[in-house]
Amino acid sequence: MVVLTNKRIDHVGVMVKDMEASIRFYTEVIGFEEKGRVPHTNGVIQLAFLGFGHSDETDLELVQGYNGDLPTEGKVHHFAVKVDDIEAEFERLKQLEVPFVDEDITTLPNGYRYFFVSGPDSERIELFQR
Repeated sequence: MVVLTNKRIDHVGVMVKDMEASIRFYTEVIGFEEKGRVPHTNGVIQLAFLGFGHSDETDLELVQGYNGDLPTEGKVHHFAVKVDDIEAEFERLKQLEVPFVDEDITTLPNGYRYFFVSGPDSERIELFQR
């Protein structure tokens, strides 16, 4: 079995209803710094990455527009594992017959690339290359 190299959790995606209010809360109350915003290629979803200013930290990704009917609990949408070669991981997981959420690798306007697979309990796991 081939194993991911240089792995770490890259970010955790949290669904939000109001991006501006969430960014204000996480920056002004919790102390995060806004690292950047990225519109999704689908034109609906907005993404914002927050952190504490460390280059190798795990980011908090705020996701607006994915689901407008958020439950009181369970707003974590996914966690993302950093990979060095997104194409190789895509092919490796296909060979292992892992259930895929995405049929293809998505490339965001900033060049970040990703795809999602499902874990044993249908949890979403994103393989992510910056």
